[in-house]
Amino acid sequence: MEAVIRVEGLGKTYKSGLVALDHVDLEVMRGEILALLGPNGAGKTTLISAVCGIVNPTTGRVLVDGHDVVRDYKKARKMIGLVPQELATDAFESVIDTVTFSRGLFGKAPNPKHIEQVLRDLSLWDKRTSKIIELSGGMKRRVLIAKALAHEPEILFLDEPTAGVDVELRRDMWKLIGKLRETGVTIILTTHYIEEAEEMADRVGVIDKGKLILVERKAELMKKLGKRKLILTLNEPMTTVPPVLSDWELALADEGHSLVYTFDAKAERTGIPSLLRKMQDEGIGFSDLEASKSSLEDIFVDLVRKDGL
Repeated sequence: MEAVIRVEGLGKTYKSGLVALDHVDLEVMRGEILALLGPNGAGKTTLISAVCGIVNPTTGRVLVDGHDVVRDYKKARKMIGLVPQELATDAFESVIDTVTFSRGLFGKAPNPKHIEQVLRDLSLWDKRTSKIIELSGGMKRRVLIAKALAHEPEILFLDEPTAGVDVELRRDMWKLIGKLRETGVTIILTTHYIEEAEEMADRVGVIDKGKLILVERKAELMKKLGKRKLILTLNEPMTTVPPVLSDWELALADEGHSLVYTFDAKAERTGIPSLLRKMQDEGIGFSDLEASKSSLEDIFVDLVRKDGL
């Protein structure tokens, strides 16, 4: 696969001294879905804004299909559709007019059939003559997505696209993303809904305090960093983990009715047989046990903790 976006040594320091981006290097492959995860203020929106040419970097450069976003802004930006977090749009324009106008801003010839299809995909066709000011927050979010898709971009940025929206919009959004992916559109999204990244993304990037901690294929990330948990349902609840079991990484759950052992499944020895023997020796009985893998959320939390949060 070829890289359609190249971010090289990107840094952004504001006049206040805030370092929003700290030497970020990133390649985004054509046709992939990349999810960027990170806490609030981590630098996700600044990174997206820099790639879209909205924020000028302090250091480094960004190439979009070989076009420098600063020196060759128009050619680079023409390839990109951006769905921002903010709901700002033309309040007194009709839905169809504002979406059609957005297409014209990128020098695209009129294409009523494409505009109609975009509006239908986002359940906006019945609202096409409504003014933006008359729409609900969820419908306004749909209009932003329609505007981003109006000029048929090859790259789509979604900055927290489903934050605070209804379940129906979220479902429509992911259905649309699936269709766009089939046509070869490259999609970069930021999200707080980690289950969405786990479901949709090919690769996951974790950004914190302006630094890109890692970018990995989702499956490899979960294989490399994911841990397993052994959950034992106890015969008698506990208030604390007994000192005799301090050699294992144990925690109580379910109000003391369950004992949870976290271990590295790739390790030469998991420690499970010795734990079970020790529990038997100490008369700690259990009625059931089950094993589970770490979720992407578990891995994300572990990574930002290691980074100093």
